[in-house]
Amino acid sequence: MPWNWELPDWPNFTSEVQLIAEREKQFLLAVGSSLATFKHIGESRCQQYIVEMLSTEGMESSKIEGEILDRKSLQSSIKRHFGIQTELKKESQKEASIAMLLCSVYETFDNPLTHEMLFAWHSTLFKDNPRIEDCGRYRTHKEPMQIVSSRYGAEKVFFQAPPSDRVRGEMNKFIDWFNASKENGSILRRAAIAHVYFESIHPFEDGNGRIGRAIVEKILSQGVDRPVVIAISKVLEKRKKEYYAALEKCNKTLDVGHWTLFFTEVIIEAQKESLALLYFIIDKATMLSALQGQLNPRQEKVLLRIFAEGLEGFQGGLSAENYISITKTSRATATRDLAELVEMGALIKIGVLRHTRYWLNLKVNP
Repeated sequence: MPWNWELPDWPNFTSEVQLIAEREKQFLLAVGSSLATFKHIGESRCQQYIVEMLSTEGMESSKIEGEILDRKSLQSSIKRHFGIQTELKKESQKEASIAMLLCSVYETFDNPLTHEMLFAWHSTLFKDNPRIEDCGRYRTHKEPMQIVSSRYGAEKVFFQAPPSDRVRGEMNKFIDWFNASKENGSILRRAAIAHVYFESIHPFEDGNGRIGRAIVEKILSQGVDRPVVIAISKVLEKRKKEYYAALEKCNKTLDVGHWTLFFTEVIIEAQKESLALLYFIIDKATMLSALQGQLNPRQEKVLLRIFAEGLEGFQGGLSAENYISITKTSRATATRDLAELVEMGALIKIGVLRHTRYWLNLKVNP
């Protein structure tokens, strides 16, 4: 059976818009809610949120591809780009590269997509990487571009993309479609189609997944005429098997209704998590302001450490052992400090004896 790009109607992907109409409404309502919140929280918290979201997207998008980044270094690179003071003097090349890509997508979301823009993104990711022969340009190798899985010595080809000599022509059509579709129809459907369309062409030697997900962020921002920061890759990483399985179902068909349902569900889930992070940042600032002057250095250190873990906090909650490890204090002092934090309303105590755990007393508490 032919691959999707070999079908007569390629690249006319089809899906039912009505099936995702309710999600489109959810998406737009949530964008409105976040925009209203931004107007009341001040520039500093807005910047903190943007840095958190961009770094999460960069971390998780790289993780999907099997690359682990250092969050502190990535955040430092993003802060430096936006002119925000950072403690780190220098970041590693990997983190600096993905930060540059993220900030470029964020700042140029409304610019038309071009070959040159895609080449710049690719060059940013793979500059000085000796493994990549075609850096900052579409692939040129004569060998088939295949998505292959090797298991127990048995090799399976999941997908074979168009040959390299067809890539430029296919990307001409993709870019024309991308720019022409900006003002038409569903934002979420456009995002879903763009991702599967781009991944089907697989135009680069490497980096197609990261660039394909960056294209999705560009579409969502264009759809609401402002930069949208949603860590889609965080949800895709959690649902990676479903993600790849849903993409695989598109390999030999242009009917991508099932893919559109899956991907728009991911976008809505990611948006909910993004809003939760925004409220988390607001609650964090409110709590620290209310407790100013009441915390001893140990308590302040622990609260900041919990906040640094983000929405999830410590896995299973903060224990007395965690507190002792962080502060290097005695068990008696830790017990007293934790009791005071509960009394102040900073923490919630759950469980008894050795099963006692503490959680931040926030609206977004797990």
